[in-house]
Amino acid sequence: MGSRFLTALACTVAAFGVLTSAVSADAANDRFKKVLERGKLVVGVKADYKPWGFRDPSGALVGMEVDLAKDVADTLGVKLELVPVQSSNRMQFLQQGKIDLMIATMSDRTDRRKIVGIVDPNYYTSGTNVLAKKGAVKKWADLTGKPVCGKQGAFYNKAISKRYKAKIVAFVGNAEAKQALRDGKCVAWVYDDSSIMADLASGDWNSYEMPLATEDDNPWGLAVPLKERDGIWGRFMAGMIYHWHSSGALLALEKKWGIQPTDYVKKMRDKFAFEHGHLK
Repeated sequence: MGSRFLTALACTVAAFGVLTSAVSADAANDRFKKVLERGKLVVGVKADYKPWGFRDPSGALVGMEVDLAKDVADTLGVKLELVPVQSSNRMQFLQQGKIDLMIATMSDRTDRRKIVGIVDPNYYTSGTNVLAKKGAVKKWADLTGKPVCGKQGAFYNKAISKRYKAKIVAFVGNAEAKQALRDGKCVAWVYDDSSIMADLASGDWNSYEMPLATEDDNPWGLAVPLKERDGIWGRFMAGMIYHWHSSGALLALEKKWGIQPTDYVKKMRDKFAFEHGHLK
């Protein structure tokens, strides 16, 4: 356990003023101890959401969130085991003790905070944006009066229709909506920007772009077991996230994985770096 571990603990103290003696008496610390004792960290990540978590040609799990998991293991000085999770089971895996930590593109919601220990600050975000032919859309107002493809039931449809008077053409599934975009039936496809970035990273949409500033940001939360959130494990992960923001690590990972830079990550980097004298 070396300087990286001590640095993460120092980040925790600096960011939140938390010392081990100040940890809530109700918080459990079994998971943190178990990770160190067995010398292995088990992290749940996505295996089908490029570029955050996916399998490379060899079958290995790679991606931005996989890199974050590796950084946690390296900081602790332990081995890393990655467990593929899906949106339908990621919280259950954490509850059941199948994983120690979950970094899996999960939006931070109040109901989820009652089930798993979502750690502050949030490490990433997603929101509303569009996929469009390069040069076809330059500002949100360009959607006014134009047909815009969407998925039935998605909240993005109502928001963009009301805000920009776009004519939403809703389809049952994303595949149908995106095919309609390719066929020229819509000027753009409105959806979650993380999903759009995944499409752009796939190489199948090289003549398209995500040209607008994302709206309606919905932060992502990584999670530890609920009882561990206010204990050493949760506080340690808070320190890790603080370090990822203040050091610019998340900005670097966006660049590495070809992810369009997000305003949220840039703002968080500037906020934490400025507060603690690391602004470059």
